[in-house]
Amino acid sequence: MAQLEVDGATLTYDDEGPRDGDGVPLVFIHGWTANRHRWDHQMAHFALTRRVIRLDLRGHGESAGSGRRSIEELAGDVLAVLDHLKVDRFVPVGHSMGGMISQTLALGHPERIERMVLVNSISRMAFSRGRGLLMAVSTRVPFKLFVAANIQRAFAPGYPREEIREYIRASATTPREVVMTCYDAMRSFDILDRLGEILVPTLLVHGYHDIQLPVAQMLRMAKAYPDAVVRIMDAGHELPVEKPAELTSTLDWFVSERA
Repeated sequence: MAQLEVDGATLTYDDEGPRDGDGVPLVFIHGWTANRHRWDHQMAHFALTRRVIRLDLRGHGESAGSGRRSIEELAGDVLAVLDHLKVDRFVPVGHSMGGMISQTLALGHPERIERMVLVNSISRMAFSRGRGLLMAVSTRVPFKLFVAANIQRAFAPGYPREEIREYIRASATTPREVVMTCYDAMRSFDILDRLGEILVPTLLVHGYHDIQLPVAQMLRMAKAYPDAVVRIMDAGHELPVEKPAELTSTLDWFVSERA
């Protein structure tokens, strides 16, 4: 674990694996209210053969800093860490909000992206009228209930309740201001009309039971990508921990055998 001061934030990150390993570094970017340990299974696997980097986004996990940030500014934090580590080209692997950050990096810095992986992520937040009303109401309930409700519904039916409670407890430690400003940043995120600009090979992995970001929205996005591969798994929104081995295997195929 190391830390870097960036624009009023202290960003905590891990940089593991051989510097002369297989391929360019993989950069794992977690989602809303999560932390870098969502990627424990993937880090342990890939660090054996290649350089792997992950960080806690500002205000999340062991990173400190204001949550008053747009998706573009969060992408800037990721680049600051990579510049500090002298990493030029890389493969962003982003989950949920981390996938939004990954796509922003691909649009803003295409010369640095070798390929990209989006896990349970989309390019435009879209709600039905009923869902939009539900989301609006949810922001007015007590903060801990708001977080708990969102984390609870992120997992597919049948996932162990005690494990879900642990994730709820961890998410609830994220400062309210960080949670709500990042929530607003996701709600306003919309790059669907620009996906044709992202020319690198892109893997879109999604949970069939994801009700946070429904699979239908991901499929709409996939059609707009010039070079996309889709994989749908029997899971909810939290693929990195619901199906860790299956996700790791799919990532391994995409970044090595398919290269």
